[in-house]
Parts: sequence; C-alpha cells; structure tokens
Amino acid sequence: MVDAKRIKTISFFAALCLFLSAVEYAFPKPLPFMRIGLANLPVLLSLPIMRRRDTLLLVTIKVLGQNLLAGTLFSYILLFSAAGSFASALVMMALYTLFFTRRQISFFGLCVGGALANNAAQLLLARFILFGESTRYIAPLLLTTGLISGSLLGLFSQRFATKSRWYATVRKELCAL
Repeated sequence: MVDAKRIKTISFFAALCLFLSAVEYAFPKPLPFMRIGLANLPVLLSLPIMRRRDTLLLVTIKVLGQNLLAGTLFSYILLFSAAGSFASALVMMALYTLFFTRRQISFFGLCVGGALANNAAQLLLARFILFGESTRYIAPLLLTTGLISGSLLGLFSQRFATKSRWYATVRKELCAL
C-alpha cells in the first residue's frame, strides 16, 4: 500500500512537471534558453512530502519528459537541462534539510537558491561546451532573470504551500507513511 501511494504521488507530480513545462513552452522567450522554471514547482513542493530518492526520481522523469516533449532528448540541450535541474534539486534538498525543518528558510528561499543553482550549473556547462570565456557576457543576464523568476515562483509556492488545502492534505497523508 505504501509503495502504491508513493508511485501514485511521484507519477502525479511528474505529470504536473510535464504539464507546467508544456505551459511554459507556450510563452514567448526573449532568448531561446531562458525559461521561467514553472516545471520546478512540483519538485520544490515535493521536498516536505517525498523521500530524497523519490525527489531525484521526479527530477529524472521531469528532465527526460521535458526533452522528449521538446524534441531535444538526444541533443546537448539534455545536458543543460539535466545539469540545471539536478543542481537545483540538490541545492534545494540541502537547504531544506539544513534550514527548512528548523524554519530558518521558506519556500521562497528554497526556490531562489534552486534557481541560482540551476543558472550556475548551466553557465558552468556553457563555459566548457559552447561559449568558453564569452560565457561571462551572458552570466549577468541569466543570473538576474534566474533571481527574478526564482523570487516570483518562490512567492507563489510559499503562498500555495500555506493556503492550499489539497497540499496540506497530501503532506499530512504522505508524512504519516
């Protein structure tokens, strides 16, 4: 029973990641690589209710699913997506473990930390794979947009986590397992 509920929860959150990713693809982007990060919201919200390995499985499904939907599964874009998503998830997990349970950081802080980790990982990869030293020219723009989108998504997720009856119910049920 417990495993069935875990699988159902991971599947639901993965579907939500892919849905939000598809919604995000509908928005015009000022530059091809700039994304808001909507698909990271379910990952963020999974931290209090899923095991760490389940969250990493969720990130894996998200990365593979997004790249499959975008037609970039067998391109270098997959590397950027994976690097950013896993860096973001690992930083959010570390911040959650160190500070969230003691109420020293909120979903807002987790989201901003994750957004900046995502951007940093992608900039590092861009430096070694695509742009070399020229990466420094795009870094301020990418980090600024990451900070802004991370802040906006952080505000939304903080409000959602505190106001949503559905999320409170899911959190209560899954934390009891």
